[in-house]
Amino acid sequence: MKDKSDATCEKVHFAIQDTLYVVNGKWKLLILSILVNNGMKRFGELSRESGISPRILSKELHELELNKLITRTVCNTKPVTVEYSSTAYAETLKEVIDAMIRWGQNHRKKIIEQ
Repeated sequence: MKDKSDATCEKVHFAIQDTLYVVNGKWKLLILSILVNNGMKRFGELSRESGISPRILSKELHELELNKLITRTVCNTKPVTVEYSSTAYAETLKEVIDAMIRWGQNHRKKIIEQ
């Protein structure tokens, strides 16, 4: 029989797995960071700012949209433009994203100083 600490550990384990499943990969958190911190971006802008190839960016955006973290708006322009925005749900990750940015900046400094 599992005790309470085992059950708590298991819940934490599943929560971390669920989170990583949604934001896993090299690019998703970068894309979310751009959209959460800078607002709506067109596809080309996102590609340039992030340095992600259009093929990979398209795949990552599709997965973020499936997980309800971004919205995709097709504009009635010639040529057609597509805009991406973070959802209110994605905004709940802002503190986490900002904390990761700060940690990454501090880590880079620490490693460079060695």
